[in-house]
Amino acid sequence: MTVLEHDIKLRGELLRDEPMSQHTSWRTGGTARTFYTPADRQDLLVFLQSLQADEKIVFLGLGSNLLVRDGGIDATVICLHGALTGLTIVEGDAGEGVVYAEAGVACAQLARFGAQHNLAGSEFFAGIPGTVGGALAMNAGAFGSETWQFVERVETIDRGGRVRSRQPDDYNVRYRSVEGPQHEWFLAAFFRLERDPGGGGKDRIKEMLNKRNVAQPIGVYSCGSVFRNPPGDYAGRLIEASGLKGYRIGGAEVSRKHANFIINDGKASAHDIEQLISYVQKQVESAHGVHLHPEVHIIGDPL
Repeated sequence: MTVLEHDIKLRGELLRDEPMSQHTSWRTGGTARTFYTPADRQDLLVFLQSLQADEKIVFLGLGSNLLVRDGGIDATVICLHGALTGLTIVEGDAGEGVVYAEAGVACAQLARFGAQHNLAGSEFFAGIPGTVGGALAMNAGAFGSETWQFVERVETIDRGGRVRSRQPDDYNVRYRSVEGPQHEWFLAAFFRLERDPGGGGKDRIKEMLNKRNVAQPIGVYSCGSVFRNPPGDYAGRLIEASGLKGYRIGGAEVSRKHANFIINDGKASAHDIEQLISYVQKQVESAHGVHLHPEVHIIGDPL
């Protein structure tokens, strides 16, 4: 068993062999051996302490940056979306405000919250199809802004249930990459934002989303951008210039609207998508001498 069976008082939902296709935006992939959604932070602490010391743990938000292979995950998946949902203004001076957001809060919700409270800077989160925890883990960005440029401090938890407060200096933050203390996961962040007396945040969010809807495929199964932009260029431009728009492997297709998106037509296996990612990398490197690095995390076992 992955969970110790003595003296445990869990309040969340514990599932076995849970299909990850129900929890990822690509809507494909195998099962997780154990899948847990905690009731709250204290319940998460108890659950982490109940796990065997060598149990592999995967934290999950909205599953928008994740490809689970068809053989599934021989691990415990902990889903924070719908569990850690705290969102509030905690402090700030005359010119700034600090928003506290737990890891399970959807980025779009954070963007709206900032606008509702006349704070500027968080609008770009509306273009990130994930949670605060995921945005922190990869320094997610959109519309020219990135997550960590607004982070004042974060809270983390380790597998023993110990909660820590950490500063940005504890992390090596780069474009779509964050390296920090091992075996710790983000619980929450404090975002410092400028006050916006004019209250134009809602309009800025609307304008950003209109631009996104024109340029990107919406309402289809995808993970958002598949590849990081290389220095001085755009992954989508390189893929399109390689003639790959519309290229298919099985049920996976390079989007005809934006080449840095791979679409599941509803029948794609995780293997189809992974093979298409590899094919795009090889073709772009052959045509342009640039190796594209995926933003998406690929985990699990093949069939």
